[in-house]
Amino acid sequence: MDVALVLLLFFPSAISLASLLPTPAVARGSLSPRRSQVCSNNPKWEANRHLLESMPEIPVEATHGYMSNVELEQAIKEFSQKCGNISRTYSIGQSVNGFTLWVIEISDKPGIEEAEPAFKFIGNMHGDEPVGRELLLRLANWLCDNFMKDPLATLIVKKAHLHILPTMNPDGFTLKTRGNANNVDLNRDFPDQPETKAVMNWMRKQRFTASASLHGRRATAFPFFFCLASVGYSDEHTPLCRVYRADTLGRASMASHAEYLVFFCSGALVANYPWDGSRDSRKEYYACPDDKTFRYMANVYSLSHRNMSLSNEFPGGITNGASWYPIYGGMQDWNYIHGGCFELTLEVSDVKWPKADELETLWLFNRMSMLNLVAWTIKTGLHGRIVSSSTRQPLPASVTINGIDYKVNASEEFGDYHRMLAPAQSYEVTASMPGYQSKSTRIILLENEAMNLDFVLDPEELTGQDKLGRADFFKGLHLQVYLLASLILLLLYALVKRRQILKVFQHRHPRRVAPIP
Repeated sequence: MDVALVLLLFFPSAISLASLLPTPAVARGSLSPRRSQVCSNNPKWEANRHLLESMPEIPVEATHGYMSNVELEQAIKEFSQKCGNISRTYSIGQSVNGFTLWVIEISDKPGIEEAEPAFKFIGNMHGDEPVGRELLLRLANWLCDNFMKDPLATLIVKKAHLHILPTMNPDGFTLKTRGNANNVDLNRDFPDQPETKAVMNWMRKQRFTASASLHGRRATAFPFFFCLASVGYSDEHTPLCRVYRADTLGRASMASHAEYLVFFCSGALVANYPWDGSRDSRKEYYACPDDKTFRYMANVYSLSHRNMSLSNEFPGGITNGASWYPIYGGMQDWNYIHGGCFELTLEVSDVKWPKADELETLWLFNRMSMLNLVAWTIKTGLHGRIVSSSTRQPLPASVTINGIDYKVNASEEFGDYHRMLAPAQSYEVTASMPGYQSKSTRIILLENEAMNLDFVLDPEELTGQDKLGRADFFKGLHLQVYLLASLILLLLYALVKRRQILKVFQHRHPRRVAPIP
């Protein structure tokens, strides 16, 4: 290690430090405790986390084996032809450069609104993190191939509506940059860029119960001298820190190397949940109202993964976003606040752009996690309908849980709601809507078992003053109706009498017809 690093410092063109370190195993998950000590706890590392966001990071050869945007579009069309009986494709808008943002919907009744939970997956939000787009096409094809063969695939297709957006940032993928064509990080942008506006409009049209976005490794960069002492291995295959494109620095001076030579700590595999932002940008655990439910949801993914839950940096392979590091303008928090949707941010690869031959392994490591996360919206939680007692029509009422400052709204068409909750707990559930009496009940939500709970709401009773006012109104209305009816009857009586009088007159005085001469 030492000789090679000295060679790099004094003879930067003589050797690429990347060649000193072994290719990391994909999706490692479990890292040495030294990883967090060396990298995460260093304040100067924190200050330089986003050092590479504006730098060209991905060599062209790394993209070999990945679908281009045109090839991805063709793969989506081919999937639609292959699995048209349980799917449809539709567009939610376009990127800055005009590439269509295609969505695949998978259901036994695609395009038809039903009283079922809806789930969405979003991939490639960051252009230089393309693993998600590849995994999501594999997920769609697996569901198609295994429908009516595998019980989990059949359950998802029959009992939910799954929407898949393989790439949210096709322009960034083409440019091999984190941001979009305007060099904007879409996960700090809600709601300004065309891509983020498209997702927001999508959520206004489609009610989603839950969601997840798939990312590669979050960028964590820091100056060379802070990691110099840590170049080593947590085990025989896992470098604690890795150089990223050291050869691009050329023959820069030693001082330039000391300032800009960039290392990446071994990537994180983790399921991240709200809040992503915190008070005053402080790095601290900042819980949202549904913190227990989100932690359970994150565990569903992590524990189903091959080794995400083995992480030493993140206990159980999950983390609160603000506790990791706070961000603002992110999609995850926006979903929860404005969309009534429970979303996770999933770091599914410890390398931003792994070699294409590692994609199949990444798919195998993440497949059950992805399937179980969708099935979670079916197998657990509280589901039901809300109707009016007087009309039996569905009501778009709100469902709240005592002690949790958050509400979920029922749909207008069916009055159905899908309230995700951590199981094995007791809850007081209330359904309410203006003009109707609220109703509450206490339930015990069992482990791994969804509960159906319908509400029939009665129209609101009037107060004494309201009743008096309404009684006076109806008295006046009744009087008007009575007078009008009396007048009509009087007119009818007069018409009948007139006809009778005319008949009597004609009988007594028949018309005389003059004789024909």
